[in-house]
Order: sequence, then C-alpha cells, then structure tokens
Amino acid sequence: MQDLTLDVFPGEVFGFLGPNGAGKSTTIRMMLGAIRPTSGRVQIFGDDAADVRRAHRHLAYVPADVALWPRLTGAEILELLARTGPGVDVAYRTELVGRFGLDLDRRAGTYSTGNRQKVALVAAFATRAPLLVLDEPTSGLDPLMEQVFRAAVVEARDRGQAVFLSSHLLGEVQAVCDRVAILREGRLAEVAQMAELRRLRRTEVVVSYVESPPDLAGVAGVQGAEDLGSGRLRFFLSGAPGPALRALGGFGVTGVEMREPSLEEIFLDYYGRGV
Repeated sequence: MQDLTLDVFPGEVFGFLGPNGAGKSTTIRMMLGAIRPTSGRVQIFGDDAADVRRAHRHLAYVPADVALWPRLTGAEILELLARTGPGVDVAYRTELVGRFGLDLDRRAGTYSTGNRQKVALVAAFATRAPLLVLDEPTSGLDPLMEQVFRAAVVEARDRGQAVFLSSHLLGEVQAVCDRVAILREGRLAEVAQMAELRRLRRTEVVVSYVESPPDLAGVAGVQGAEDLGSGRLRFFLSGAPGPALRALGGFGVTGVEMREPSLEEIFLDYYGRGV
C-alpha cells in the first residue's frame, strides 16, 4: 500500500473497489487492527486502530466468509455478539431476522454459507456501532436477500452510521454507495462521488436526423462520431453537453438518446477489458 489516504464520514456509504491483489483486504485488516501500517495511521472515530479494544467499540465487521460457533444456535450467537459489541437495537434485530428469513433455532453447524452470512449481517446492522465494515458481505446470498441487504445499508446510512463496503458486485455498489474509491496495485486510482465518477467517463449519444448527418467536427467534448445509417449518428461525449447540443441545433435532429456509463464500464476503463 502506498499513499493511501481515505476519510469515511458518518451518514455515508463508501464503496471500496479493486481487483484481487489491489490491497483491499490489507486495508481492511489495518482498519481492524489485525496488522499495522509501516507508516501513517488508521483512526476509527479518533481512536488508533492499533488499540483494538478501544477502536472496536466503534465498529462492526462482516467478512466475506463467516465462521460461527457450530454448536451454538443462531439465537445464542446473536446474544453473544450483542454482549461483546457496542450495543444493539433488539427490536430492529428481531425485524431483521424476519426480513432475512433466518431460522434462529438451528445450530450454526447446520447453516449454509448464506445463512451464516445472514447471522453476521443481522448482528452488524442491529448494532449501533458508528462504523460498519462490510467485506464482500453478500457472498452466498440469493438475489432477494441482496435486496434486503441493500435496504438495510440505506437504513444504516439514514441513521448516521458510516458504511465501508468492499464488493466485487458493481451493481450493488452503484445502487447504495455515495462515494467510491478504486484501488489499483496498492494505490488509489480515484475517489469520487458516484455522479462525479460517471462524468469522468464518456457518455454515449445517439441522435436521429432527417436530412444530412450533423457535422460535429471540432465540437468540444465530442469523440468518435459515427454515422450508423438509417438517419442515426452516434458519438461519445465527455464533459458538459452544452457545445454538442448547440451544434446539433443547426441540423434537422429529431431525437437524442444519451446513455451514461455504468460503474462496471468505468471500472473496466481503469483496468482494461482483460480484468
């Protein structure tokens, strides 16, 4: 890791992206106090992360692969975690158990991967820790449960909790995150608001015309103009659309379609299509 400087604020969902080996797990291990940085520091709401006892009063953690006590029931595990954590909203926990469809009477040794994940998620979301650290938290969940997870993330943000979400599911990040960091080979490639990140990449524009195709040569922000035939022209737009729209006004344009890039497309632009 080099020159990694991040601030995550209360009331925001912060997405942390990067391919395997980029340094995401190392960053999270430093946040949890499992390893220490060789230089610089990690603070969790004012406490040094190396002081695990103090720092962990401020956070709840869900790993990608949850291991539970196999002889304890789901209910017993939730009670144990509640007693060792920074406090819990019992009524909200009960609501989450129902929403996630979790059977608390079974022993954890009989749980599937998805059910083990549900126990950890319910415990984390029910806590009132100011920081939730979620590392690939929906592995093993079916699509319906992923929707429940996303709703719980939004509720945590609305309560003023900070959510640090490391995920390979770009649609998930795009749906819930306020800001995103993209990590590459131990360095930050970008930190931006979701809307800002999309604007960094080209928008695809297709216009329909009735006579000759619009001439956009030299128009600021226009790239790769291509006549598709059948009265349609496609080009890519970076930056503000004003100059292109003004140029199009001088032609017989009958329709304009604009498509913003998805987060996945932006991500692939950083790393190349081979990722």
